[in-house]
Amino acid sequence: MNVKTALASNISAELEAAHERYRDANPRSYQQHRKAAEVLPGGNTRTVLYSDPFPITLASAEGCRVTSLDGKEYVDYLGEFTAGLYGHSDPLLREAVESALQSGWVRGGHIEQEEKLARLICDRFPSIERVRFTNSGTEATLYAISAVRAISGRSKVLVFDGAYHGGVFVFKTVQNPLTAPFDFVVAPYNDWDGTRALLEANAQALSCVLIEPMQGSGGCIPASPSFLRQLRDWTEQNGVTLIFDEVMTSRLSGGGLQEMYGITPDITTLGKYIGAGFSFGAFGGREDLMSHFDPSRVGAFSHAGTFNNNVFTMTAGAVGLEKVFTPIIAEQLTERGNSLRERLNEIAAQASFPMQFTGVGSLMNVHMCGGEIESVRDLTGSDMNLRDLFYFDLIERGIWPARRGMFNLSLPMGVLEFSVLEEAVKDFVRVRSKLFTSER
Repeated sequence: MNVKTALASNISAELEAAHERYRDANPRSYQQHRKAAEVLPGGNTRTVLYSDPFPITLASAEGCRVTSLDGKEYVDYLGEFTAGLYGHSDPLLREAVESALQSGWVRGGHIEQEEKLARLICDRFPSIERVRFTNSGTEATLYAISAVRAISGRSKVLVFDGAYHGGVFVFKTVQNPLTAPFDFVVAPYNDWDGTRALLEANAQALSCVLIEPMQGSGGCIPASPSFLRQLRDWTEQNGVTLIFDEVMTSRLSGGGLQEMYGITPDITTLGKYIGAGFSFGAFGGREDLMSHFDPSRVGAFSHAGTFNNNVFTMTAGAVGLEKVFTPIIAEQLTERGNSLRERLNEIAAQASFPMQFTGVGSLMNVHMCGGEIESVRDLTGSDMNLRDLFYFDLIERGIWPARRGMFNLSLPMGVLEFSVLEEAVKDFVRVRSKLFTSER
């Protein structure tokens, strides 16, 4: 057995041991999973939350902590995949929800709060002159693409490898059979020469370019500002609509990464935290594009959605943006996240195996590979078993991350929570480096 094979075997053995400890520590979650599997396929209705050998069931949450059905408390570094920005018990948001409860819901009419939330969004994001609400980022993407295709009379949509724009817009290495059947052109992320070649080849049929300024699901990989600027310049010169998916990255400054980089797209899609914990999505942009949704206009696009202006999302969302997550608070959280990621990378650099954290501000992802990471193409050598081992080690230490290695900060987090993660990473580096000593 060669050294590489022996090392892989050692990691697999450690991972199996971690699975056994996990099973022993979470019997009530296992029983709940078996019950759920009787009525849900695989006991699951949201694929990203599934985790083998079985998922832990959460029973409650408070502040920046979650508690499992087995009575174990975790520091919530998953942050509901960025939607949990406010944590779990902000008093101002609780008050907003209680006021919505008292005033009645599912009213079936316009409410004042929808105008207030829309105005806050338009005031914050440079690209958004008019906005429409949906119930998820997936819906927002669907409407944005469909509208631009109808307005332009062109069919093709340029996206990027590694992108995730919602449950039916997935562009990973393995093709997702549920991806919506638009005419997609998939370009190499952060590679201008390769992207420009595809832009030029499809210029006459291209309706829009859709991009995450930082790929979230793809591993918190930021687009370089120069790459985004080149896209902006080309699309302006060629009459192609540029769409920024800021469903995740809108929290990284008062006006998202578009404000941070000074690059204004034609349309922006939003979601996640802006609903303050309730279902939310939105798409907005230039007035001339969005005016196609004006129902008083002849031939306007129809855009329905029973819960688009539901009282809980509109009320809590407006209070959140106005009183809790102000632009100043957004900047401070990004600074804290950048500082934490730098410290984690200093720790990771001491490991005898490749490990690094990518991201911007309060959003980051661990990768078990070396070298500069500019796209998912740079992750082909990542050690997935070692990343899984890291996940189970953190679970044992009372930390709740995404299985895929994503970490998202929330506003209630502070020095204590950051130090808990830093110490856990230090221990992982110290203990698991022993697996690699045979290579030296």
